[in-house]
Amino acid sequence: MAKFLKIFGLALFAMFIANEASAQHTLGMTGGYGMTTFRPYPAQETRAIWGNATAGLSWRYYGPQRFAGGFGVDLEYLERGFSYAPYTSLFETEEDWRWYTRRVKSIMMPIIWQPHVYVAKNRVRIYLDLAAFFSYNLSGRYDNQFAAYQAEQGDDTYVDKPTSGEYVFKEGRDNRWGYGLAGGGGLSVLTGRVEWNFRVRYYFGYSDLMRNRNRYPDNLTDEFSDAPAANPFRQTPLRSPIDNLMFSVGVSFRMGKGSKDGFREWQTKPLRSRKMEDSFDYKM
Repeated sequence: MAKFLKIFGLALFAMFIANEASAQHTLGMTGGYGMTTFRPYPAQETRAIWGNATAGLSWRYYGPQRFAGGFGVDLEYLERGFSYAPYTSLFETEEDWRWYTRRVKSIMMPIIWQPHVYVAKNRVRIYLDLAAFFSYNLSGRYDNQFAAYQAEQGDDTYVDKPTSGEYVFKEGRDNRWGYGLAGGGGLSVLTGRVEWNFRVRYYFGYSDLMRNRNRYPDNLTDEFSDAPAANPFRQTPLRSPIDNLMFSVGVSFRMGKGSKDGFREWQTKPLRSRKMEDSFDYKM
């Protein structure tokens, strides 16, 4: 994890130094709230989990070209996870289902292209976020209601054993590293060199939280461990990507040469206008 943060810091510093002579940047903080879910294969009965927090740092670079968009990198703390109901056929109604829920704390690094336009006399920026992200799972917790139900029924597998608590990552069972795509949009209100931001972003995971059982069969031994309720996925799912929908607010500060006068792309004229000025003799 320390190596991950070191690489991010060095890359950000290098880009900042390389562009400082002619670029304009923003550096800010964000925080927000949203929901998480996952897309298992084979399909399971799942539900979204609301109440997940996010917070982080945001860096953007804006060049003088019009409509080219900004480029940026975020470093975020993001709460992710999933909830699914096993063995639903054992219960008469959906209200009686017992859920297995896992919450995961992750560090995310989206690499972002941000096409945008300015309105309201350059006081508002409306933008899209298109990103590829990389992630690292720090820790997790689980709550297995079905295991608790089985313990009440006298199942020796779960009697006198924990059915919730800290989830211990195992190299042969769990993926700490992940990747995916993200997309969304928002607006920024510009007040001098300060920007106030509102953003909606959807994270679409491509990597699996749990490793494929065909390559890592050690999952089958979890049933005989001290905490069998922690991992009910001894055979399925084969795929387990996680998604997030997050709503965030933030504040950024504009830096770089000429920042007091705004972004230079405001003064960049369209190519057609420049050609007309160069070719027309106003003295005639």
